[in-house]
Amino acid sequence: MTVGTQLAFDRLIMGVDEWAGAAGGREVFAQIGPTRLRPRHIEYAQFVSPEECHERMAAAKAVVAHAGMGTILTALEMGKPLLVMPRRAALGEHRNDHQLATAHRFAELGSIKVAFDGAELLLRLEELDRVVAPQPISHWAPDDFVFGLRAFIAGEPLLPVASEESHSVV
Repeated sequence: MTVGTQLAFDRLIMGVDEWAGAAGGREVFAQIGPTRLRPRHIEYAQFVSPEECHERMAAAKAVVAHAGMGTILTALEMGKPLLVMPRRAALGEHRNDHQLATAHRFAELGSIKVAFDGAELLLRLEELDRVVAPQPISHWAPDDFVFGLRAFIAGEPLLPVASEESHSVV
């Protein structure tokens, strides 16, 4: 589990800790960020290096996280089942609700599992063992997208471009 590094996200930490304590034998490591909380049922560190975070995510069966784009993309690149809980500005967890918008969009796409409150978090955590690992996404954008973006930035007309990789037309 990771909550990122900027602000405390006690709601997610408490939910995962409660879930881990409800049944023995659940092995959970959590990066808990700048909080005064001290979980009782999970192994944790306030901060880990980017390298350690990457290694732990790669070794994990699944990832539980805040709805930060870096974490979402990393988990998707690794093909890890992902459950996110967006931070909410109204609860003092972030400065605005961009994570809420991100979570809603990814939920619509079916790319990740999302919990919007504590009850839903506990339900989704119980389901996590049955989630099939998604096909990993590429770290790089497809060529046709890059060509189209370059044309747009340059103010050029968007001409059909066949990509060798996808054989699609932009």
